[in-house]
Amino acid sequence: MDSARVMTLNELADFLRVHPSTIYRLLKRGGLPAFKVGSDWRFNSESIDRWLIEREQTEGKRGGPSRVDNQLADD
Repeated sequence: MDSARVMTLNELADFLRVHPSTIYRLLKRGGLPAFKVGSDWRFNSESIDRWLIEREQTEGKRGGPSRVDNQLADD
């Protein structure tokens, strides 16, 4: 059985050091890997790690701050 950690929205906000409203904005834009359990959002830690790495690689090629940095700074 896979033992990947699943985080709540508030746990993810703490992990990324942003306000929960920033997480909701990212979800609304469809830019964050997530799934719902009932009406609550959940986030697989491995998927979030991959998401962060992909953003760093994509944006790093262009130079300057990444969209993730900009999105998180919108908080």
